[in-house]
Order: sequence, then C-alpha cells, then structure tokens
Amino acid sequence: MRKNIKLLGNATEKAMPVRVIGMIGVTPPGGEATVHVIKGGISAPYLKAFAQAHDAAGFDLALVGYTASSAEGFLVAQYAAHHTERLGFLIAHRPGFVAPTLAARKIATFDHLTEGRIALHVISGASDAEQNGDGDFALKEERYRRATEYLEVMKLAWSSERRFDFAGEFYRVRGARSDVQPFQKPHPPLFFGGSSEGALAMGARHCDVFAMFGEPLAATAQRVAEFRARASLHGRTPGFNMSFRPILGATEDKAWERARRILASISKPGDPTGFGNKKAPLDHSARRLLDFAAAGETHDERLWMPIAEATGASGNTSCLVGTPEQVARALLEYYKLGVRSFLIRGFDPFEDTIDFGRELIPRLRSGAEALDRAQAA
Repeated sequence: MRKNIKLLGNATEKAMPVRVIGMIGVTPPGGEATVHVIKGGISAPYLKAFAQAHDAAGFDLALVGYTASSAEGFLVAQYAAHHTERLGFLIAHRPGFVAPTLAARKIATFDHLTEGRIALHVISGASDAEQNGDGDFALKEERYRRATEYLEVMKLAWSSERRFDFAGEFYRVRGARSDVQPFQKPHPPLFFGGSSEGALAMGARHCDVFAMFGEPLAATAQRVAEFRARASLHGRTPGFNMSFRPILGATEDKAWERARRILASISKPGDPTGFGNKKAPLDHSARRLLDFAAAGETHDERLWMPIAEATGASGNTSCLVGTPEQVARALLEYYKLGVRSFLIRGFDPFEDTIDFGRELIPRLRSGAEALDRAQAA
C-alpha cells in the first residue's frame, strides 16, 4: 500500500525536509512563454504526460488550478492520479459553489481512493468579475467570511462521530454527518493564499500552510513572523509555501539571456495573463509584488521582478534566475526563514518540469538536508 507521509501537513513537517510542488496544465501551451496553464480546453493525452513528467521528476504535489472557465479540478486530479504512481494533487477549491458537507465527503472520498494523494488550496477567486462568471456576486471580503464558515463545517463533517447542527451567516445544516472520514489525519492539508485581512484571518484560524508569492527575503521573514503570531492566537503552528518561476541556464549569462527572451515574449501586445486585467493588479498579493518590482528589477541577487510587472503580477510571476546551483542556493535562503514548501514552475511548462527534476530538485533536497543536519549538530 502506498504511504502518504510526504503529503501530510504539520504532523510530518519535521520529518520531511522540503516539499516540492509543481503545476499541471490541461492543454499544450500556445505561446513561446506560458504564464498560465489551466485555460484553453483540455487534452487528455497532454494531461497524462504532464502529470507523469511531474511524477518522474520527483515533485511531491502538483497544483491543479481553477478559473471560472477552466476544466474542473477534481476530475482533472482524479484522471492524473490514475496515471501516476506517487504524485499528490493540490487542488484549488473555491468555497461557495457546493455545500460544505458535500465538499467534505467529496474530498474524503478522493483522499481514500488515492490513499492520501490530495491537499486543498482554498481560494476566494481571482476577482469579483471572474466570480460573476460562475454566478457568484459576493464581494471578496464577504467570500472570505463565507470560506471561514465553509471550512468550519467541513472540519465538523470530517471529525464528528455523531450528527451535528450548524447555523451561521452563510450556512445552516441540521443533523449532518459523513460516513467517510479522511484517509489523512486529521484531514488533508489545507493551503491558502492572500494578503488581505479577510484572507489572513481565515488562514490563521483554519489552514495549515500559508502559500505566498515570491518576495524579497526581508519581507518574507517579516510575513512569516507576523503570520506565526497571528496563527498562535488560535493555538496553531502554520507551515509556509513560496511560489517561484525558476529560469535556469547552463551558465549565469545564459540564464539571464533566457530571462530577457521570456520577458520580450510576454511583453508583446495582447493579454499575457488570460484574465483580461490589462496588467492591473487583481488582489492585495499582486499589489505587493508590483511594489517590489517598482523598487527594483532584482532583489537578493536572484529574485527578478520584471515579468511580474509586465503581467500585473498575475499569479506566480516572481522569478529566480541563474544556474541550477545558484537558484537552489537562493531557495535555501528562504528555507532558512522557515519556508519548507516551494511551488516551482517554468515558462516552458513541460520541458522545465523535466529540467527541474534533473537539475534543481535534487540540489534543493540535498541542500535542505544539509541545513537540517547542521542545525541538529
């Protein structure tokens, strides 16, 4: 039977030096440099091959994204799980479209059928306009309050041995119960992202991992300390994930040349993000990245922000540029700050996944292990 140790949250964080997350797309990219991979139809052969590439490359999880027009994430993950051996799936999930009791059973069922190969990334929506496409007209702060209740009801469904009642602002259930409890205990890891007060309040109370976009080291240290303090008020010790777009080269010069080619491709006229935001920031996290981009192109030697600026910081657009050794060392500086999980994906999604598995992930893992040994000594 497959063991699920690598997928657990806080319970096994100490035993797992570093978690590496990728992101699977559902259709071949159509441009020279791909910002997002979850729009544009679906190709089952491509999805299968892309998931298997992540499996072979040594990723622990693969993010399955969500937009108001993209392929449904749970079914994408189910298909990918069927065609992989050990890869887990971090499924982006927007509370509010199904009842939390039903979602709890759905997630617990997936958890059992894959023997623990699921984690959940709780998101409130890229924008009010995008949510409208799925019929949700609640404003963002209201969506975070709704998500807080949603997670509370889901956790009750996962943990209650008897039927339970719940009455809140958004949800009311009477005599609810679930016949299936999660395979992972107490439940699959719950990730969240966001920089608004509503996001941070929800995450501190209910989530296991705070997922952040790549920011300079000093700002990251401050965010980690502040969120740890916030979560401690609820008796929680959170984990941290940081997302980057590594741009690798055989030499440092070649890496920077590649980075400039990618920027030139993304900067062509059109809609580089696919969200129609015309480079305007969609949320608080994007505004933070644009502020760092305005402060300078490069931070801490390797963190390169022009692509974030060129796309309105839509999604994961913070880049680390250099040779595999240099980028691994840069990631390890964040590891020293308490970031134990990294989401890495490239602008050539399929080939970069293979390259990361060959050149970057082994260096990151061995470096994290060395840091842990030194600290233990």
